[in-house]
Amino acid sequence: MGKKLEGNGFWESSRIIIPEHREGILRLMKEEQRRSKPELDDQEMNLIERALIDSYNRRTEVTISVFDPFDDTTITGVVTSINTSRREVKLSRGEDDYSWIKLEDIISVNS
Repeated sequence: MGKKLEGNGFWESSRIIIPEHREGILRLMKEEQRRSKPELDDQEMNLIERALIDSYNRRTEVTISVFDPFDDTTITGVVTSINTSRREVKLSRGEDDYSWIKLEDIISVNS
């Protein structure tokens, strides 16, 4: 009990955190883990576009890595539609399972 009363021990042992402060601290810690989007050069963008067009023409499966500020996601499927005006591709994983992916969010494509 003697150590508790030395220095700042009394206040340190009786400190509590209200839920709002705890949520704020957790949000701040998560925000510190945010990453910036990698810059792709023209050659890399051409390779990505070529792989997407090849998947569209041949109906072959590709694996696309999509940028996320906290953790990249990978999606595997066949490119079934390319919308050039909106710069998006439609990736089908099954009959009724598909995703529209923006070209600017794609960081790599593997055939």
